[in-house]
Formats: sequence, C-alpha cells, structure tokens
Amino acid sequence: MSKISTAALLMQNDEVAKFKYPGRKKDDKKRGFIPKGQESPFGDFPEDFKRPVNMKIGAFRAAGESILATPREQTQRQPPLSARERFPMPKKGTGTGGRGFSTSPRKEPEVERPPKAGAFSRRPIEPSEFRRFYDRGDLPVQLQHTATQNRITWKVDIQKLDYHHYLPIFVDGLREKEDPYRFLAVEGVHNMLDQGGSKILPVVPQLIIPFKKALNTRDSEVIVVALKVLQALVLSAEMVGEALVPYYRQLLPVFNIFKSSTKSTMDQIDYGQRKRQVIGELIDETLEIFETHGGEDAFINIKYMIPTYESCILS
Repeated sequence: MSKISTAALLMQNDEVAKFKYPGRKKDDKKRGFIPKGQESPFGDFPEDFKRPVNMKIGAFRAAGESILATPREQTQRQPPLSARERFPMPKKGTGTGGRGFSTSPRKEPEVERPPKAGAFSRRPIEPSEFRRFYDRGDLPVQLQHTATQNRITWKVDIQKLDYHHYLPIFVDGLREKEDPYRFLAVEGVHNMLDQGGSKILPVVPQLIIPFKKALNTRDSEVIVVALKVLQALVLSAEMVGEALVPYYRQLLPVFNIFKSSTKSTMDQIDYGQRKRQVIGELIDETLEIFETHGGEDAFINIKYMIPTYESCILS
C-alpha cells in the first residue's frame, strides 16, 4: 500500500469540501474566521480609494430606469395615490377598539438561559508570519504544478537552512486554511523535520508559541494538522520528547478539551479511517508518543493536565 503524504490528503479533503460546501471559505472570510488576502498583487488599495458598488446585473436592469431617471421624472411616472388607497377602511372584526377584553395571545415571560461557554467553538484565525513572508518573497520555496499533483520545490538545500529562523515560520503557517499557504507550510515542515537531524532540538522552545496558536484556534482541520506535526516532531530526533515536557502546560489544555471528540460509527464502516482525521484518536496517539519518548517525568505531567489519561507503559 503506497504511503500518502499529509499534504496530499489535505488537498484531497479540500477538494471534497469544495464540492460539498461551495463558497465555505468565502463565508469564513466574511465572518472573520480566515484572514483575507491582498486586494491586488501589489498590495491593498489606499483607504481613500472609492471602490465600485457590487451590484448584480439583474437588479441593475430592473432598477436601471429608476436610477437613471431624475426625481422629477420619477414623480411624473408614478400616479399619486388616492385618499382611499392611502387610508383603507378596516374590515369588520379586525379593529382593536370597542372590546372589553384583549384578543392578543398572552406572552410568556422570557426565561434567561445561561450563556454558552464556547469551549468547542471556533476562534478567528489571525494572519500568520508564513503568509507575510511568502507574500514578500522571502521564503526559499515555490509551488510546482504537475499533471497529477502539486509539489513543493526548494530553492536551496534544506540542510543548509537556518532552522532557528525558518522552522518557527513554517510551523506558524500550520493554522492557514487557504492554499498555497496551507500546502507549502505543511509540506515544508515535514521536509525540514525529515532532514533536520540534530538541528531540531535547539529550536524546540521557539516552536511552542506557534503550536499553541494553532491549537487555540479550536478549528478541527487545524488541530488535526498540528497533532500530526507534533507526532513527527517528537519522532524526528532524539531528546525532543523530553524537551517538550516543560511545555505541557501550554499544549495540553486543548488536548483535554477535545480528548473525548471521537466518531461513533456503530455497525458501519469508516472508509476515511486511513486519513486519520478523528481528533480524539489523534490526541490519544499523540499522548502515547509523548509518554513513550518523554522520559520518566512525562506521565505525571500528562496526568496533571489530563486527569482521564491512562498510561500506555504502566498498563
């Protein structure tokens, strides 16, 4: 069975989402969940620029005569209403006066419900540093379009990159949901982790804040990508799992919220199981990898943040 990369699965899922829910990303941009792009290839228009009114063709044709006509012509075309048309006589039994009781239904007093905590609701995604650097052309990557799939092309050798500078930028781009930023960030992180070796361990403290921002979006697609990258980060080099133990307080609170978010299929078959997109199962896998490669203090720190976690080593 051929291995399918994470980026390829994300692109496949994105195409399915586009077919099922057309215009979903456009609606997310209007509501502020996804950052908007630039208005032109040269940047945004100045603030004093008068933007044209977006008016549909049908509405413009219907209202074309009334728009082009002067106020005097509009008043001449519309005949004045008569007094009977302006003040119609009410029908019998429809008035409100002359009765000794009210015919309106009784209004029940509104009961104030407790507000929702919103622990599982999505948060607006802020523009990442990866988007800003890519728009300026400061990243040594580019997108290569082929007949079958898209690929990432590096302009320099990956082993010669400054991991202290580039790896946090690529990890910060994991919370992007729009291509090409999403594809380049995910594929670039995996390529750097595969060939990083001993360069990864010193950069671990700089990766905590980008991972925390990605997890705090509470977006299911972003959390799935961040969990898979965290697993690849721990398995990429030695001592990385132990280096993450002091930062469990920044990473594990979101794990504790979504730990029970599993998918119940009853007696049906989950054909998308190979894509590994169930958050609860991914969190269990990630915690087991943390405990296995985190040393002696990993379990007690995980248990402190997630009380329902059971050890995979002691059992």
